[in-house]
Amino acid sequence: MLDPVVAPIIPGDTPVNLLPPIVLAYIGDAVFEVYVRQKLILDAAIRKPNQLHRAASKHVSAAAQARLLEKWQPLLTEEEADIARRGRNSKSGQPPKNADPGEYRHATGLECLVGYLYYRGERARLEQLIGLAFEEDRTKA
Repeated sequence: MLDPVVAPIIPGDTPVNLLPPIVLAYIGDAVFEVYVRQKLILDAAIRKPNQLHRAASKHVSAAAQARLLEKWQPLLTEEEADIARRGRNSKSGQPPKNADPGEYRHATGLECLVGYLYYRGERARLEQLIGLAFEEDRTKA
């Protein structure tokens, strides 16, 4: 289990499930990226920053996150699936020019769920789910 970089601090007295999905996605985006970067540094012999960046980009793109959320779907609890759905359906603004709008919405759902699990302190669950992003890499190698 990876040591936490920053302990979750929930804003105010708001229960996590009542935070706006876009807020959960905002923090989830950062948490997901940190997990990916830590995993790459721990698991790979890659040490050059540009190689690390390219490797991380394969996991943090909207397309990759949308595929990962699809992979997670059968494993999610009803509550987790609801949080991901809320994130997917939230109004998050315009997707980047290089992102498919559908993939971008699904990526937002994944980030929302990551933020939710992070704020709830469910590190083991986060690592279980995020670890699935790297299983595909192992089967290709």
